[in-house]
Amino acid sequence: MNTSAKNIVKSFYQANFVTDAKDVEKYLHKDIVLVWNSTEGLTIMHHKEIIETFQEVSRTYNELRIEVSHVLEDENFVTIRYKYYIRTIENPDEELGIAHFIAIWEVKEGKLYRGHQISQPVMSIDDSNGTYNKVKV
Repeated sequence: MNTSAKNIVKSFYQANFVTDAKDVEKYLHKDIVLVWNSTEGLTIMHHKEIIETFQEVSRTYNELRIEVSHVLEDENFVTIRYKYYIRTIENPDEELGIAHFIAIWEVKEGKLYRGHQISQPVMSIDDSNGTYNKVKV
């Protein structure tokens, strides 16, 4: 079955890695590299570090929800814009938006292979869903 790069990336971001962090591995190429620019600086992650990050997310949060606003495909490259929402173990009744992301993924052999990601924490003004609202941070 030949699945488009866009569908592979969308499926990855729709998966629930909090309840099953092991599920992340089926989306990652063995030679994956993620170059991540954030407010903390530049981070370069490989297979092992990405798996460990999702294991930590699974231990830390009660729920992780991703709201995708854009997905664009150009051959085996996919650009995705999304926002992370979390519910903590300490306060499972309150959902908080925590960060905005834009990532460009190269898909190889049906898996995420090379990624370039930029993130920024949620601020007091938010542009989710094309609206400009003050949000709780």
